[in-house]
Amino acid sequence: MNAVEAWERTLEAAGELTSEAADTIIDTHGDRGVTAIEAVGERRVKQYRDFTVVVGHSEEYVVEGNACRCADSRYNLDPDDPEQLCWHVVAAKVARRIDAVDHHDMWYSEVREFL
Repeated sequence: MNAVEAWERTLEAAGELTSEAADTIIDTHGDRGVTAIEAVGERRVKQYRDFTVVVGHSEEYVVEGNACRCADSRYNLDPDDPEQLCWHVVAAKVARRIDAVDHHDMWYSEVREFL
């Protein structure tokens, strides 16, 4: 079991973001983990009918599984290392496991038309 799987299991078992889980996330992901936890606390993880979206500081990022199209993922992270995740993916994983996702009963493409 890798570090990501370990903190995911801890969150699922607790149903909340415990200090132990937060410490493990930060130990594993550093500043990305801190930013992800802040985003979850600010309810910036949105679930639409078609996508999970994490609201960043200047853009919104579609997260699908362990994939994100942000610059950090494209240029700084090893896609073959399951522990290297951008903060958007970490935030989505945390929010799903502690039921902190902001659900919207609409298609994300409908939202994009307004932006």
